[in-house]
Amino acid sequence: MKLQRMNRRALTLGALAVSGALALTACGSDDTGTKAADGGASKPAGNSSIKCDDAKGQLLADGSSAQKNAIDAWVKNFTAACNGVQINYKGSGSGAGVTAFTQGTVAFAGSDSALKPDAVAESKKICTGGQAIDLPAVGGAIALAYNLPGVDDLVLDAPTLAKIFDSKISKWDDPAIKALNPKAKLPSTKIQAFHRSEESGTTDNLTKYFIAASPENWKYEGGKAWQAKGGQGASGSSGVAAQVKQTQGAIGYMELSYAKDLSTVSVATGAAAPVKPSSDSATKAIAAATVVGTGSDLSLKLDYKTKADGAYPITLVTYEIACDKGNKAATLPATKAFLRYITSEEGQGILSGIDYAPIPAEIIAKVRTTVESLA
Repeated sequence: MKLQRMNRRALTLGALAVSGALALTACGSDDTGTKAADGGASKPAGNSSIKCDDAKGQLLADGSSAQKNAIDAWVKNFTAACNGVQINYKGSGSGAGVTAFTQGTVAFAGSDSALKPDAVAESKKICTGGQAIDLPAVGGAIALAYNLPGVDDLVLDAPTLAKIFDSKISKWDDPAIKALNPKAKLPSTKIQAFHRSEESGTTDNLTKYFIAASPENWKYEGGKAWQAKGGQGASGSSGVAAQVKQTQGAIGYMELSYAKDLSTVSVATGAAAPVKPSSDSATKAIAAATVVGTGSDLSLKLDYKTKADGAYPITLVTYEIACDKGNKAATLPATKAFLRYITSEEGQGILSGIDYAPIPAEIIAKVRTTVESLA
């Protein structure tokens, strides 16, 4: 009997040891998967459905800084599964990415706004027998982050925001801001508005929102380059976020994943309640987008004037830009395999966990078909 009790005790301790080891394995290194920004992990590469095919070598890419956190997560998963591929995405901004692509120095580019006709024409020199196309891959909210101690839930609308970023409202206790925030203790602090210093698709989308939702207060034509008066420039979404974080009285715009440690504006749209930027509120707005591109191009038109409950109006869709035909033979297999992964159910599935918005199902299905046709 004593021997039996000792054996049962040994088995129990052994089971506990195995359980503990499994728990440590689950909580430890994320070498087989990508750690999400909120502490969650994407699907481990070891159990992934990623198809490497003949992908190998190095892919150089550049463009949108707004999507860089998503690209970094995707690259980690993809290269863990396809260890013969290296992907270097610089994230220098949408303008830089489009220029690099049309000059033939990168395999693909990222842009938060669709290609202009002159860029498409220029791309025909690089895409032998074809041209550059827009492939929607990731959506997101453009957060308006602010640094105003004591004000936890700031509400602003399109006219007020347009005036702030055009230097027509310069103090935080301006009557227009007070009217939207009757219970807030607004200081007389000077507003320090930060914008992107380089050409940016995030700038393009923010100003499209101003033009659509408050044209009487935004008289600029819009585009990737900042045109309004005053304010201070910073490079990339990360640069704007850093300036807002360290400057009292600051406000700036950035892709949501860069605003995790900052207070963000709730936007009054005319819906039942002001809307906070989030993956869900961005997805709800993007779901109303329509495809306006022709042929293989899948550029979208967003509704910046939405008044739907829970839909955040200041959104962006980042496109991956590639040749429909005439991609370089040396990089086509890796480019195609990577784009196939990021637009797959698995690739899109990690986005909400890192503060991005998946592309709506009907649209992403068209993107997947187009990726398979790249040549």
